[in-house]
Amino acid sequence: MTGRVRTLMTMVLLGGVLSLAAGANPTVVESLDVERYMGLWYAIASIPTTFERQCADGTTAEYTLLDNGKIEVVNTCFTEEGEPDRAVGRAWIPDPEEPTKLKVSFVRFLGFWFFPGAYWVIDLDPEYRFAVVGHPSYRYAWILSRTPRLDQETMDGIIERLEAQGYDYGTFRRIDQSMHGSADDSCCGPPGTF
Repeated sequence: MTGRVRTLMTMVLLGGVLSLAAGANPTVVESLDVERYMGLWYAIASIPTTFERQCADGTTAEYTLLDNGKIEVVNTCFTEEGEPDRAVGRAWIPDPEEPTKLKVSFVRFLGFWFFPGAYWVIDLDPEYRFAVVGHPSYRYAWILSRTPRLDQETMDGIIERLEAQGYDYGTFRRIDQSMHGSADDSCCGPPGTF
């Protein structure tokens, strides 16, 4: 078992324990059109996780709906040395009555996906221009965009809604997307801050 897989398993298990202890959960959006959600998303900011430690910039997530109804997840980022780091996983909706509460796994063994983590859509633009994904423990969250950057007004609205949900926005780290053509970072300050 690689160090990365071991770290991911620990994070998923710990996240489950913490969410049970916390008692309160983020509120998910009312509905999700899975087909519209598919495609490429740029990570604008996140609460850093241990399995993203090697990521320096350029983080993206690409979702593809498979014939069996599950979703292929391809997360890509670039290290300090400029090398791509890629993780392929599967996401699915365990309960059709709650389509905004997905599970995602990056641990595959003998054709099965193990140790899934919670992937809750807690904020979503009506036009699917941005999305915010949270975790019941509040320890993880990602702000995603269809473009490499978001304007300040949009970011301000996302931040306000995150904080209303109980997130501490000071724990988020901005992800540098300048390699994807977002050289104008006036919305968010230098990389790593807001």
